[in-house]
Amino acid sequence: MKEYATGMTWGEGPRWQHGALWLSDTQGGKLWTDHDGPWRGIPLDAVPNGLWFLPDGGLAGAMMYERRIGVWTGERFDAYADLSAVATGPLGDMAGDPYGNLYVDDVGFAAHAGEPVRPGRVLRVAADGTVGVAAEDIEFPNGLAFVDDGRTLVVAETIRQRLTAFTVAADGALTGRRTYADLARLVGEDARPDGIWAAPDGVWVATTTGHAVVLVRENELVTSVGTGTLLPIACCGDGGGRLFVTLADTGGRPLGEAMAHKAVRTTVALLDVTKAGDAL
Repeated sequence: MKEYATGMTWGEGPRWQHGALWLSDTQGGKLWTDHDGPWRGIPLDAVPNGLWFLPDGGLAGAMMYERRIGVWTGERFDAYADLSAVATGPLGDMAGDPYGNLYVDDVGFAAHAGEPVRPGRVLRVAADGTVGVAAEDIEFPNGLAFVDDGRTLVVAETIRQRLTAFTVAADGALTGRRTYADLARLVGEDARPDGIWAAPDGVWVATTTGHAVVLVRENELVTSVGTGTLLPIACCGDGGGRLFVTLADTGGRPLGEAMAHKAVRTTVALLDVTKAGDAL
C-alpha cells in the first residue's frame, strides 16, 4: 500500500467523489478533503462519523452526538433529518441507496461517557425524511455496504466479530437476517470489523485489531492484506481499482489507552485491488 494522506487523528467514513477524497476525523474534530485544493482539515463544531453522497451530490454526515443527519454547505453540516427521538446512542457509519434512502448506525451506548455496552440498531432515513428502525440487536453496528445490486445490506458487528446480512425489501425494510462472514473464524480471533466497502466479488473489511484489510464473500475469505503494526479503520473504493484505507498508528500502545491519551495518528493508504488477490 502507498501513502495517500496524513494528518488525521482517527479517520472514519472515507468517501471518494469526483476525483476527491473526503473523510471525518471523529477524534480530531475535522472534515478532511482534497476537493478543490491540497489535502486539508476543516475544523468543525459538530463532527460526523459516517459520510455518504446523496443522489443530488450533497455530502451527508451522521452527526455523532447531535443524533441528526446534516448536509455539508462548505462550512458546516446543516439540518437534514433529526434522529434524536429514535436514536439510543451516538450515530456511527452510514450508507445510502440510489433513491436517497440512508441507513445509519445507532450505536446504542456512549462508550466515551462510560456507558455500559448495549445492543445497537440500524436506522433508516427515507428520502422524504421519515425516520424508523430498520434492524435491532446489532452488537456495536459499524460499517454498512450494499451488495447484490442493492438487494442485500451488510452490516459490521464489531463486538460479535462478524458481518451480518439483511435482504432489502421493496419498501426498504430489512428482513432475512443471516451471518455473512464470521471474521473470528475466517480471519482470526483478533479481527473486529470497523469500516467496510462493497466490491464486485464481496466486501472489503477493515479489521482494526486484526491488522489486515480483507476481502470476504459469503462465508469465505478471498484475500487478506496485512497492515503490520497499523490498525485499519475504514475503507472505500474509487470505482477504478483503488481502495483507500485509513490506518491508525497507536505508537505501540493498546488502542484504548492510545485513544484515551490522544496518541493515535491516522494516515490514508492506497491499495491496488487489481493486484490484491496475490496477497493471500
